[in-house]
Amino acid sequence: MTRDQESFIKRFLSELEDNNVAIFAGAGLSSSAGYVNWKELLRPLAEELNLDIEEEQDLVGVAQFYLNENGRNRISQQLIDEIATAKQPTNNHNILSRLPIKTYWTTNYDKLIEKSLEGVNKVVDVKYTNNHLAITKKKRDAIVYKMHGDIDHSDNAVLTKDDYERYSLKMTPYITALSGDLVSKTFLFLGFSFTDPNLDYIMSRVRAYFEGHQRQHYCIFKEYNRNDFDSITLYENAKIKQGLLIKDLLRFQVKTVLVNSYSDITEILSKIERQFKRKTVFFSGSAHDFTPFNKSDVESFLCSLGKVLIERNYKISSGIGLGIGNALITGAIQGVYEYHNGHIGDHINMKPFPQHITGKVERDNTWAKYRKEIIGSAGIAIFFMGNKLVEGETVITADGVRKEFEIAHQLGLALVPIGCSGFMAKELWQEVMENVAEYYDGSNQELITAISELGVEVERPEQLISKIINVIDLMSKE
Repeated sequence: MTRDQESFIKRFLSELEDNNVAIFAGAGLSSSAGYVNWKELLRPLAEELNLDIEEEQDLVGVAQFYLNENGRNRISQQLIDEIATAKQPTNNHNILSRLPIKTYWTTNYDKLIEKSLEGVNKVVDVKYTNNHLAITKKKRDAIVYKMHGDIDHSDNAVLTKDDYERYSLKMTPYITALSGDLVSKTFLFLGFSFTDPNLDYIMSRVRAYFEGHQRQHYCIFKEYNRNDFDSITLYENAKIKQGLLIKDLLRFQVKTVLVNSYSDITEILSKIERQFKRKTVFFSGSAHDFTPFNKSDVESFLCSLGKVLIERNYKISSGIGLGIGNALITGAIQGVYEYHNGHIGDHINMKPFPQHITGKVERDNTWAKYRKEIIGSAGIAIFFMGNKLVEGETVITADGVRKEFEIAHQLGLALVPIGCSGFMAKELWQEVMENVAEYYDGSNQELITAISELGVEVERPEQLISKIINVIDLMSKE
């Protein structure tokens, strides 16, 4: 990745962790799902007017010309014909939906954003009329502002010059709402060409009010290359125009991140998701037998580890394994009070397993779903010890820890088995070291060496803290 892309990812992650991010989606975000762009949408209408759509720059004007000649009904029907068909969200939609982004703005009429959010069981509050702004859906996880309307009400969609000219009068509440979000949130513009007069009007107002104190925003553009154009003249003109637009956007504090291909956008979003999730550590383990250490040393170590993780701005997710979880969570809570003003829920996800389920099948099914939910919120999984007492007398390796390892591997988490702690953790460490390429990036020799160190015996468990932190720090940068 380029330096600009890496810099953007770092800044965006910081805003994401502070819940300050908003997305503005344009037609380009939906085009890869199979929806037509504006030019293709209007092509049949232009043909009826005997216009060559390839020669038209003012597409809103084309829509208005058609309205003048034929009325609104045919335009609404064209929207329905092209956009009402069910399409599936793209990889980019799905990545965004899994991130903790609560605010979405779009000029698109389709339902891909809300569909992707609902696909990860989020409650979505969709707004596309003024009255919608006065109503709040209970327990909503995300708000989607469709400032140009929704395909289900195509007759009210913003499409023609008349619609744009009346927007500031008819949709003033949306202008106010978007202006407020542009002031308070960091926007990422995706698939947007910045030719929309409504957005230009709103951003100009924000710029006039705040001058040099505007919030930093970002957009991602595919950089033009020669293969995109039929002639060198067209390419050079487009290249110059893109450069001028990039400079002009700086007036509104919109910084452009350039990519070579559209697939690079997915790669950037994937890296953002991966690094964001790797700031949450899932801890798996249980112990009745604390060999090769003693119980008090293990509890002291876990307490210190929990506190250090919180101090270093990692979040902790845990099912609170027997003999293990309480000490870890105790240290984490101490860390939250000491370093983060006591907002425990923002840093610790404590999910003790439900014990009072009598039926084995029902309990196994419930626990499997429970494990997947807890583990799925994290990006790194640590496995420690892993033994349990059965029938009051025999200590065996904990199959639950293995199940959690398999789920974590399936979900793509970075795996950290503490081999020297013995029992199931040792088995898992041996497995990953025997097949390194399956579990880690084989070219990252520093990480592989750090993982191998976790199998080296230590006198006291406290000596493991620096090794563990080294491993997860390396993983969080991948």
